[in-house]
Amino acid sequence: MELTDVGVWCAQLRFGDPSESADAAAELDELGFTALWIPDVGGPVFDAVGRLLAATKRAVAATGILNLWMHSPDDVAENYAALTTEHGDRFLLGIGVSHAPLIDANEPGRYRKPLAATASFLDGLDAAPRPVPTDRRVLAALGPKMLALSATRAAGAHPYLVTPDHTAAARSALGAGPLLLPEQTVILCDSADEAHRIGTDWLRAYLALPNYANNMLRSGFSEDDLAQVSDRLFDAIIAWGDEGAIMRRVAEHRSAGADHVCLQVLTADPRAFPREQWRRIAAAV
Repeated sequence: MELTDVGVWCAQLRFGDPSESADAAAELDELGFTALWIPDVGGPVFDAVGRLLAATKRAVAATGILNLWMHSPDDVAENYAALTTEHGDRFLLGIGVSHAPLIDANEPGRYRKPLAATASFLDGLDAAPRPVPTDRRVLAALGPKMLALSATRAAGAHPYLVTPDHTAAARSALGAGPLLLPEQTVILCDSADEAHRIGTDWLRAYLALPNYANNMLRSGFSEDDLAQVSDRLFDAIIAWGDEGAIMRRVAEHRSAGADHVCLQVLTADPRAFPREQWRRIAAAV
């Protein structure tokens, strides 16, 4: 599967009203976004993928990511086969290990050996009666070991909450062939104050998760940067300003080796579909 240009990462497409999600997906497809990415915290994620595929004609539907602790490989493979049979080859399966505090909340100690757990899950997909093809799955990868697994057991990597510098390091780790599909959070706004009002608490919640915090430390940020959500860290993770500022950040990822960049738009209302912002971005792409 080839995936280029700009896509959209949007929790509302997964958890919003189904009819509104389908309508928004159809518009995103018409606007020219090449992929629609949705998260997974368990539940009927494949129903949501099916709605996106049914509502669109060209865009890829992608899980960003499917939580491997919450699904069995056989069930995933069966759903993948059913969706691609019905809708064609437009489903990209993003797979990840999520985070220990979330997985262990109801079952302490379940989250362990994430690299081995990922490899075992991929083994299950390969052994299913109708396997998920290696080139139709990507891994949520931040560190070097998971990036290496992405290059050998999947089509590539889908890093989340990363900088263009991380994209450059990931491309070096992956080599020239595998896909590199980073997420980039953006805020269309008129001032730094407005950007911080919208984005600081959102970012702080992610920095409380060890996988993201550790990746920030590996990327050269300090414990103080994380604790304070410093301007330096905020500006590195969230692209804010007008359409030109957003496109410059996309270009930085592309120059660093990204094949495709999926944009997550934050607004003052996290439950709303940011359709006006999507239109403005599409006009600038």
